Amino acid sequence: MDLKLKGKTAIVTGASRGLGYAVANLLASEGVKIILNSRDPNNLRNSAELIRKSNPAQVIPVAGDITNPSTPLLLAEAVKENFGCLDLLITNAGGPPVGSFESFDDADWDEAVELSFISHVRLIRAALPLLKESSSASILTITSFSVKQPLPNLILSNSIRSATVGLTKSLALELGPVGIRVNSILPAWTETERVRELMEDRARKNQSTVEDEIAKLTRESPLGRLCTPDEFARAAVFLLSPAASFITGVMLSVDGGFYRGTY
Repeated sequence: MDLKLKGKTAIVTGASRGLGYAVANLLASEGVKIILNSRDPNNLRNSAELIRKSNPAQVIPVAGDITNPSTPLLLAEAVKENFGCLDLLITNAGGPPVGSFESFDDADWDEAVELSFISHVRLIRAALPLLKESSSASILTITSFSVKQPLPNLILSNSIRSATVGLTKSLALELGPVGIRVNSILPAWTETERVRELMEDRARKNQSTVEDEIAKLTRESPLGRLCTPDEFARAAVFLLSPAASFITGVMLSVDGGFYRGTY
């Protein structure tokens, strides 16, 4: 299938590793020109170079913390200066800390809201004028299947990512008339650095090993394994592409059956 992505332009945040990197790499293989973002300049440069080695597309790293209000504006200006237009926006951020309700104070909640909700708001706001000029504009927020099935010791993520899902659905309705599609992907357990960090926390609490905790997860999966970043990326790139031109307002679970609910 021709996804009709060649020559499109994109901003991908949280893209130096994990899900963001996998999406950016696959977009580049489809001929998309990308502004690549994450906080760490060194990791970001290395990731951009890796993508360039295997793909002919332009990949420009722009470092910045997306919880800083100036970063979304910086990214929008970078795509305008380098490419002149924007077709695709992928808003992705690392997850907030693990912990129980009683372990967090107001400052912790404020930081988590900035990371897991307000960052999406600011990125979309900054990119919107450019996206309105595109004939195939698409926004993808990356959240978590925890918005459907809350996970133990992840009270911040369980709570705040639900706001991003509400934002995504609302924007799909609001921006549909101007031709902008807005969707979200709700990944389950995937082979990323973030998931390994969560398993390290579980291992400490359970006096086990990371490998033991990952083995427990695989036993919960109908497919008997975790998702790979490439599998996630294939779903993301399809949703972003003009091939999915009549899909908007969808919260797609890429979870291998981890989520047990019917809807």
